[in-house]
Amino acid sequence: MSSKLITELNQLLSDFHVYYQNARGAHWNIKGPRFFELHVKFEELYTEALTNIDDIAERILTIGGRPHHALETYLEHSNIKSVKDESKDEALVRMIVNNLTTLISQENKVKEMAVDAGDNETEDMMIGLVNGQEKTLWMFNSWLGK
Repeated sequence: MSSKLITELNQLLSDFHVYYQNARGAHWNIKGPRFFELHVKFEELYTEALTNIDDIAERILTIGGRPHHALETYLEHSNIKSVKDESKDEALVRMIVNNLTTLISQENKVKEMAVDAGDNETEDMMIGLVNGQEKTLWMFNSWLGK
């Protein structure tokens, strides 16, 4: 399989790890009158992200690559920035929107590379990720009044 595809999957894996930790931080630190609704939603997001992380890493292994596995590597390679010391509901939702937008962009890039490589399984995985995240993105944008 293409080493470039493996590189881009590792990029996605790094992005997902930082997104996962951002969602966990949002879950732990949310404050204010919308605490209950967002606390639960952020937990759903990081729980789903953890499953996706495992699936992406296993896909990298399946196609002959080696997944990144060190925190410093994730931080070095991720297009998503680590967020700390934030507890305001709207700021956290905007962070999630920005993180999801970055993930979707990378997933579409991987999907196109998979098509070019004839890797239907990776293409299918990316389609599934994008479909779910676009719906979540729409919901959070609606929550923001967009």
